[in-house]
Amino acid sequence: QVQLVESGGGLAQAGGSLRLSCAASGRTDSTSDMGWFRQAPGKEREFVARITWSGGVTYYTDSVKGRFTISKDNAKNTVSLQMNSLKPEDTAVYYCRHTSRGVNNWGKGILVTVSS
Repeated sequence: QVQLVESGGGLAQAGGSLRLSCAASGRTDSTSDMGWFRQAPGKEREFVARITWSGGVTYYTDSVKGRFTISKDNAKNTVSLQMNSLKPEDTAVYYCRHTSRGVNNWGKGILVTVSS
């Protein structure tokens, strides 16, 4: 079992930046990856970005490419999401997810609000 705690959300103006962090406790190993998802009001949860724990390979949804950067710190068991050039449509609850051997663990989510 892996426990995840997100931090760093809040309010930003359009064009601004926020940085989210996710601290993982428990078993993380070379076969796992971690990612960020988001859920806007009235919409389904969607994939934002993920990173493989061992090789650091990154993936992004098209709408955030060039604006968001996912990174990890293996020593601290944390993954971060640097969000730049924020848009009002980035407003959502952001969730951290850890995946290993087909098992997903989720954080409780953190709210990001972008004002126009």
